[in-house]
Amino acid sequence: MSDRPSAMFVCVHNAGRSQMAAGFMRELSGGQVEVRSAGSMPADQINPVAVEAMREVGIDITAERPKVLTPEAVEVSDVVITMGCGDVCPYFPGVRYEDWVLEDPAGQGIEKVREVRDEIRGRIEKLLAELLPAPAEQA
Repeated sequence: MSDRPSAMFVCVHNAGRSQMAAGFMRELSGGQVEVRSAGSMPADQINPVAVEAMREVGIDITAERPKVLTPEAVEVSDVVITMGCGDVCPYFPGVRYEDWVLEDPAGQGIEKVREVRDEIRGRIEKLLAELLPAPAEQA
């Protein structure tokens, strides 16, 4: 087991929202958070518009692939963020759950996907402030 906090991001297809969230968490935590993502019904590939939207902010998620949600991955996560996957996420006592209501970027144009991306970034920044201790104040 890692001594780093871990976060899991779950949406239906694991192709847009959860992949963008995982990308932001990896980048903004600088590796201080163990990151997972999965979907209840994974797509064949990452949403190319989500890939483009993330590329615009300097985060490359092209190597990621949609993964199937497993109870084991949920159980070993400190926090599980669901994004429109309903009741399919397994529940384990002691695991913190949050449901982020975000528009599905599937089939959306770049403008809408940018809005979703930016909302995800703000939520990731807040979650990071909770998961990681604040650095000592600079003099």
